[in-house]
Amino acid sequence: MSLKSILQDRLGPMFKPMAIMLAIVGTVFAGLYFFVGFRSSMIKQMLAAMANPPQTVSVTTAAVQEWRQKLTAVGTFRAVNGADLALEASGVVEKIHFQSGESVAAGQLLLELRKDTDVARLDALKAAAELGAINLRRDQAQLKIHAASQATVDTDVANLKSATAEVAQQEAVIAQKTLRAPFAGRLGIRSVDLGQYIGAGAVIVTLQALDPIYLDFFLPQQALNGVEVGQTVAATVDTFPGQSFTGRIAAINSKVDQSSRNVQVRASLPNADHKLRPGMFASVEIAIGEPERLVTLPQTAIVYAPYGNSVFLAQKGDGEKSDGKTAPHGAGLVARQSFVRLGATRGDQIAVLEGLPEGASVVTAGQIKLRNGTPLKIDNSVEPPADPNPSPVDQ
Repeated sequence: MSLKSILQDRLGPMFKPMAIMLAIVGTVFAGLYFFVGFRSSMIKQMLAAMANPPQTVSVTTAAVQEWRQKLTAVGTFRAVNGADLALEASGVVEKIHFQSGESVAAGQLLLELRKDTDVARLDALKAAAELGAINLRRDQAQLKIHAASQATVDTDVANLKSATAEVAQQEAVIAQKTLRAPFAGRLGIRSVDLGQYIGAGAVIVTLQALDPIYLDFFLPQQALNGVEVGQTVAATVDTFPGQSFTGRIAAINSKVDQSSRNVQVRASLPNADHKLRPGMFASVEIAIGEPERLVTLPQTAIVYAPYGNSVFLAQKGDGEKSDGKTAPHGAGLVARQSFVRLGATRGDQIAVLEGLPEGASVVTAGQIKLRNGTPLKIDNSVEPPADPNPSPVDQ
């Protein structure tokens, strides 16, 4: 008797539903097995396709350039002599002897206050002093013939000295109501008018000596070893783009600021055309040390990291030992990471002191997508800036 017959005899009417259920369960398990296998196969194919796809980057050739270390700072121009002119006395403006923006000589009369009362008092004091001198001469003559006492003569001498001092005092009061240029320079815009009452100390006009002109700036204390009086400085101002103004260091402060550890430096620049004005700010550069020949790169080529800075080289991917020299911009190039020791920066450029040979082909854009062995596709249609003296450009 067959197994089927035995099952039918024992199970009776339940045999057929159980057989259908077992068939369904078997079909489900077979489908799951097929799905798991298919999924694993597809994942393997996808990972194999995405293992190391080519990445588009731009590259440049590491070149050797002459490099000289520079100190940079931001400074402010100030006049060799500069002052906001004011009077010590108050009064009403009677005469103005200058025009705004005018160049004046030292001692030139600029402004007078009304001083009629003061002049009248001066005349009275001068008259009293003259009378005192006459009385002194008369009493001295009488003293010789014993017609006057020595005490009278002594009193006359004291009175004359007092009268003379009062005259000098009144002359000083009148002088305080007259404004003269304390030094040669260019005037600013006057801030008073005829007939205006001004108080003592009120600013009338500014006077600035513009040629030469000082440039004050600060350097870190470490820079003291490289700067000295007489050293050349170059200054640029955004008012005159593309133009550089050259001068020399005139003085270095005798102390370092305790709060910032910076030292103040003053340079003197010729300014015959008066382009530079007090209060302007300027970017300052000071070349120090001797020129060197160093490998330079755009700063965008550097991958900065806490464990060390590096660059990616574009090299042949044939597995052979490579010296890092420039490879053709074609197929077969892969990325190779190389750690470097960096030097100073200059504009968009940076000096590489160790870890990079001259002529190496270095990735300058797209490094974030790279790792060792990544195939490369070179596209230099857009190159990062590498200007040693960049300047802002208005868009």
